[in-house]
Amino acid sequence: MNSFTRRLGTASARRPWTTILTWAVVAAVMLALAGTVGGSFADDFVAPGSQSERAMQLLEERFPAAGDGVAVAVFAASDLTDHRAAIEDAVARIASVDSVTAVTDPFAAGTVSPDGRIGYAEISFDVPATEIGREPFTAVSDALRPAAGGGLTTELGGDAAFINAEDATSGAEAVGILVALAVLIVAFGTVVAALIPIVLALIVVGVGFGGIALLAHATDVSTAAPTIAAMIGLGVGIDYALFVVARYREGRAAGSPTALSDAMGTAGTSVLFAGGTVVVAMVALVLTGLGFLISIGLATAIVVLTAVLAALTLLPAILSLLGDRIDRGHVRITAWRKRRPSGGAPVPAVPEGVGLWGRVARHVSRRPVVYLVASTVVLLTLAVPALSMRTGFPDAGDDATSISHRRAYDLLAEGFGPGINGPLLVVVDQRSATTDVPALAQRIADDPGVASVGEPVTSPAGDTVVLRVLTSTPPSDAATSDTLDRLRDLTPDNVAIAGLTAMTDDLTRQLERTLPIFVLGILIASFVLLMLIFRSIVVPLKAVLMNLLSIGAAYGVVVAVFQWGWLKELFGLEDTIVIASPLPTIFFAVLFGLSMDYEVFLLSRIREAYLRDGDAVGSVARGIASTGRVITSAALIMAAVFLAFVFSPSPLSRMIGLGLATAVLLDATLVRLVFVPAAMTLLGKANWWFPGRRPRAGVDADVKVYRRADEVRS
Repeated sequence: MNSFTRRLGTASARRPWTTILTWAVVAAVMLALAGTVGGSFADDFVAPGSQSERAMQLLEERFPAAGDGVAVAVFAASDLTDHRAAIEDAVARIASVDSVTAVTDPFAAGTVSPDGRIGYAEISFDVPATEIGREPFTAVSDALRPAAGGGLTTELGGDAAFINAEDATSGAEAVGILVALAVLIVAFGTVVAALIPIVLALIVVGVGFGGIALLAHATDVSTAAPTIAAMIGLGVGIDYALFVVARYREGRAAGSPTALSDAMGTAGTSVLFAGGTVVVAMVALVLTGLGFLISIGLATAIVVLTAVLAALTLLPAILSLLGDRIDRGHVRITAWRKRRPSGGAPVPAVPEGVGLWGRVARHVSRRPVVYLVASTVVLLTLAVPALSMRTGFPDAGDDATSISHRRAYDLLAEGFGPGINGPLLVVVDQRSATTDVPALAQRIADDPGVASVGEPVTSPAGDTVVLRVLTSTPPSDAATSDTLDRLRDLTPDNVAIAGLTAMTDDLTRQLERTLPIFVLGILIASFVLLMLIFRSIVVPLKAVLMNLLSIGAAYGVVVAVFQWGWLKELFGLEDTIVIASPLPTIFFAVLFGLSMDYEVFLLSRIREAYLRDGDAVGSVARGIASTGRVITSAALIMAAVFLAFVFSPSPLSRMIGLGLATAVLLDATLVRLVFVPAAMTLLGKANWWFPGRRPRAGVDADVKVYRRADEVRS
C-alpha cells in the first residue's frame, strides 16, 4: 500500500496543474449539479416495522388529511379578545400561503386557554410534516409577523415547525477555523504551511456538500447530515493535510531529495487507512436500518472520502508547486520550536527518542504499571455517568429561547398543559375490524397519564377514525413513554398510535436494540483492518479496547453536562435535557473512526522504528517522540472545530460537539501519551505477534524487507 500512495502522490506532483484543474472541474460540476438537481433535506423518523409506521402508512393510504403536517400559530396577550381583528387577519394571510390547506380560527375552534390569554390556530399542510421543507414556514412567519405588537405576541410552533426549523448557526464555526489556523502556525512556524491544511479542508467540505446534495436527490437525507458531515470534514481534512505536510517538511529538513514521495508513501498510507476506517465506521450505520442514520453515515463518508482523495492527490500537487515557498511567512515562536537557522531553511526534525514527547514516553515506559492503571482509572471514572444515560428525543422545549418554536412551546404548555406539544394520534382501522370508538376513547381518557381525548375524526370513506390524545406530561418525559406503552396495551390489534412523540419513542427503542449489533460490526471490521495493516493480533486488540475506554469517557462527560447539569451554564444550557437517542450510535461510529486516525498515524511510526532494529520498547518512545507534536496539534485543531458546535442552538449539535472534542483530547493525550507507551512497554515483542510465524523470524524478515525498501528509496 505504501507503493500505491507513493505512486499516486508522485504522479499528482509531476502534473500539478493537471491535477489542480481536474479538481477544479470536478468541484464545479458537483456544485452545479447540486444546485440544479440536488435534493432537499428531510428527516425520516420512522422506525421500520414499528406500530407508528403502520399507523402513518394507514393515514397516507386512507386519510392523508389527518397525517399531513400540522403547525400552530400561537397568540398571547393579557386578553386575546382585544386583538381579535388582528388575529383573524393573520389567520386569513396564513390561509393564502402556498402548501397551506387549512387554518383554524382560535375563537371558532375553541383553542383559547381558559384564562383567555393564550390561543392557537392549527395550520394544515398538503404534505406530511417530514416533507414540508423550510420555505412554507418562512412564508407563514411573514404572514404572522404583522399581527405582533400593541400587546399581542405571535409565535410559530408545533411539531411540523420544530422538524423543519432552520439550522441556525452561532458563528463560532469561523472561530474554530481561526483557532485551527493559530495552532497550525505554532506547529509549522510559517503562515504558508499553516494555510495549506485550512484551504484543503474548505475545498473538501465544499466538494463534499455537492456530493451530499446529489445524495439527497437519490434518497432522503437528514437535515442533521450536512452539519455533522461539515464537522467531521473540517476536522479530518485539516488533520490529514497536517500529517502529510509535517512528514514532508521533516524530510526536507533532513535534506532528502525525495521528501514528497516519501511523505506520500508513509503519511499518505496512514491517511488512506485512517480515512478508510472512518468511512467503514460511518457506512456501518447502514446496519441500524434507520433512514436518517443511514443518510448521516453516507453523507459523512462522502466528505471523509473526499478528504482522503484530496490529501493523496491535490495536496502533493500543491506542495510540488510551492517548493521552497512553503516556508514563507515565518513566525517566530520559541515556546514549541527552536529558532530557525539562518538562510530560511526548515527547522530540523527532532531526533527520535529525544525532545519533550520522547522524554514523556520514556518516563512512562519506566513505570508502565503505574501509568497504565492510573490512565485506566481516570477513563473509567469519566465513563461512570454513562451508566445512568437516559436517551430520548429532545423536543422543541429543549431548544434555545431565542427560537420561535421554543417560545411557542412554552406558551402552549402554559395555556393548555405540557401534553399539547406532543399529541398522540390514535388511528382506528374500521375496515379490518369494527371498534366501539366512544368506548375506546373513554378507556384512553381513564388512563392516569392522559389529560384529554379529542373528538373522533372520521375519514371520508368512513373506514378510518383518528383520536387526538393529549398526555399530562411533556413529549420527551419518561412518563410519556410509559403512558404510550399502557395505551398500546389496552387498544385492540386494529388500532395503532402515531404522532411525532410515538414515532420518536419507537425510534429510540429500535436504536437500543440495534446498537449492540452495530457496535459489534464496527469492532470486528476495525480489528480486521488494523490486523491487515500492522500484521499483528495484539496491536489491533489493544486499539479496540483503548477506543472503547475513550468513547465511554466521552459518553460520561456528555451525560454529566447535559443530563446531570454539571457546568451547564458554561455551555449555555438553560436546563437539563435527555441524551438524544441517535447520539450513542453516531458517537460510536464517528469517535471510533476518528480515534483510529491517531492510532494508525502513531503505530505506523512505532512500527517503522521497530522494523529498523527490532527494539519493541525503544521503538514506542521513538514513535511517540516523532509524532507527539503533530498528534497534539491535530487534536487541538479537531477539538477547536468540534467545540465551535457546542454553541449551536441545536441540542444535538451541542452534544456531538462536546462529546467529539472530549474524546479527541482524551485520545491524543491520556490515551496516546500515557496508555499506549505503558501498555506497549508491558507487552514488549508480544505487540507484534502474528499467527503462523515465529516472533524472531517474523521480525527479522520484516526488518530485512524494510531495510531493502529504505535502500531503494535512498
